[in-house]
Amino acid sequence: MAILLCKNYSLRDIAGVLNRSVSTISDEINRNSVKGEYDPVKAHQKAWAKRYNASYRGKKIVDNQDLRKFIEENLLDGQSAEAISGRIKHHKKHLPNISKDTIYRYLRSPYGKIIGLKLKKKKYRKKRKKVNQLEDRVFIDKRLKIIEKRGRVGDLEADFIVSGRDGKGILLVAVDRKLRVSFLEIIHTVTIDEVHLAFERIKKRFPEMRTLTLDNDLLFQMHKALEILLDVKIYFCDPYSSWQKGTVENRNKIIRKFIPKGSNLRRYDEEDVKAVEEFLNDRYLKCLKYATPEEKLKIHRTRKKKTKKQR
Repeated sequence: MAILLCKNYSLRDIAGVLNRSVSTISDEINRNSVKGEYDPVKAHQKAWAKRYNASYRGKKIVDNQDLRKFIEENLLDGQSAEAISGRIKHHKKHLPNISKDTIYRYLRSPYGKIIGLKLKKKKYRKKRKKVNQLEDRVFIDKRLKIIEKRGRVGDLEADFIVSGRDGKGILLVAVDRKLRVSFLEIIHTVTIDEVHLAFERIKKRFPEMRTLTLDNDLLFQMHKALEILLDVKIYFCDPYSSWQKGTVENRNKIIRKFIPKGSNLRRYDEEDVKAVEEFLNDRYLKCLKYATPEEKLKIHRTRKKKTKKQR
């Protein structure tokens, strides 16, 4: 290119000779010009540096096999780069601290390219909610401050994931606001009674349940009976305000990775749902200082037992 420029070739002529676009030639000249003159030595040095940096990128992870194994296994398990970085910092003291950006650079490097190809891109869509008129509702603004501040265990948000147009069945999802522990129940025959039975099964697994925050689905029209059955207080989101129960909405997005929108939930059994529930409860969460919901639940119950013994 330098020779052609010395011979006063135009950019268009140079592009034709080198079989490149005019814009590519122009960018190359602008990047590697010194005092208005194209410098081929500078261009060569920059190209070499780029190749060198590409080969070096990710070496911090590659050089530590324990670190590399931990990162790759957790990425394939669905953990985010930020969550893995936080987990290492707070819970894996034997491994060197590493930022989420370093993990992303590793995935873009020649060393991490294969693992990067295995990771599926997440595509989430927001679920539309039906809003119906229910009698005698207590709305979310009446919740106690301790619930708003996630100050205690037992305050749950609950929601449904529904089948596609031609499918049947629903999935009940409930999440504790403080511990972020999730409970999933598949409901193949969709009736109010079956919904109540599903909540009852969750209560048996999570006797700490104190309150429920729900949306305005018609399946909750017997909410007063549900309150008595579970011995809890029920609150409702404002109409068209599903964001008011953002914790469970977030879990729904993750569940859609396993149960895509439009799926027939009749095709999923209890084992399928249990596997998804375990995945949710084994995730490292930033809000829990990169512990998992399952770990936090065990700690809570252990402390509760010790307190009872002391009494």
